[in-house]
Amino acid sequence: MTFRLVTGMGLLALMLGSSTALAATLEGPLQIMVSRDRQELKVYDGATVVAHSRVSTGKAGHATPTGIFSILEKKRKHFSNIYNNAPMPFMQRLTWSGIALHASSSVPAHPASHGCVRMPHDFAKTLFNLTQRGGHVLVTDRETAPQRVTHAKLFEPAALAPEQELLSDASLRPAFPDEGQESVEVAMSNHVPDKPEPTAHPERQAPVRILITRAGERESLRELQTLLSTLGYETGVADGLHGRRTSAAIRAFQEAENRKADGMITPDLIAAVYARAGKGMPPHGRLLVRRKFEPVLDVPLTIDAPQIALGTHFLLARNVDTVKGSADWYGVTLRNDLSPATMKRLGIETPADAEAGDALAAVLDRLDIPADIRIRVSALLSEGASLSISDTGLGQETGAGTDFITVTREIAGKAATPPAGKKRRKASSIVAVN
Repeated sequence: MTFRLVTGMGLLALMLGSSTALAATLEGPLQIMVSRDRQELKVYDGATVVAHSRVSTGKAGHATPTGIFSILEKKRKHFSNIYNNAPMPFMQRLTWSGIALHASSSVPAHPASHGCVRMPHDFAKTLFNLTQRGGHVLVTDRETAPQRVTHAKLFEPAALAPEQELLSDASLRPAFPDEGQESVEVAMSNHVPDKPEPTAHPERQAPVRILITRAGERESLRELQTLLSTLGYETGVADGLHGRRTSAAIRAFQEAENRKADGMITPDLIAAVYARAGKGMPPHGRLLVRRKFEPVLDVPLTIDAPQIALGTHFLLARNVDTVKGSADWYGVTLRNDLSPATMKRLGIETPADAEAGDALAAVLDRLDIPADIRIRVSALLSEGASLSISDTGLGQETGAGTDFITVTREIAGKAATPPAGKKRRKASSIVAVN
């Protein structure tokens, strides 16, 4: 989603909710925030509110899910295939399971939908005309606002050194190609005037979506298979599946190391394989990148103190300057109460404290991102890039044709006290488009 803030009377008109002024004055990457407790949608330019509207979210039994979403599909005219062909004009889909933003003739000051976020017609029309697929929408149980975040671990764009040629004068070639990854164009020092190639301007590229999360069982096994094969114990294709060849490779390794040859995968076995390969401790995390809903990068990274939850955080890059090699990041921390079963599965002993003022900085401190990976991600960074941090990895809503979707959960009774006149609502669930 892209808008740019203007000053003076234009800003005043926006704050008063003028959709005409909104359409005429904004362009640049923004953030949409939907607050279920206030039944309100706000549009942020950095940390500044530039537009807002009342909304109506899901009623009891059909609660709108909370979390980090992006616009997957847009239709000016859409009709529900579940609820009596109900009209849903200016529909902007947030999940393929059925949650969307859309216009409605009924937008009461309380939850009333079957899961979608209803908006007044004029505002929905204006918002629809300004958004793009991939624009981010965050839905929260309580009102929260993005704040400027500075930290040494946050990515910055690769800067072009002053003595180097301008991109417009340099030949280009693909760099950092991985299987299934899009090519990244970078400037080369040798000028070839007779064969000019298109200039790559990072600010014009579709922004990338970055996810830092915990490695799942399949990802961890895939890394183990790769290391075993490197050591000469062939596992076949590193597919993250514990099949016959993988079991045979593990037993062969165990026999060579004078261990019990049972073919079982245990933390002790994993540590032994990593040690034999000279790789240190096994990584507990993953860094993934998507662009235009397609995978670009998937690499392991180390998370210090993995027994402590990461929490759920979202950051958006603004003012990305590839000359200075700088970017302004604006972030929010979301409440996400993991269930005891999920914590046990992920090896988490200490839950995240979303209310802590240094929650995001503390998590960034724990991330050990290899230098070569930082370089690769920096080369992909452009205006509107985003970074999500979550314990729960790729949930059921993240799949083909999506960005990284994180559905959050808040335990009833632990939520913050709602504003006067508002009733506390239960945790969200995924429901069909209404």
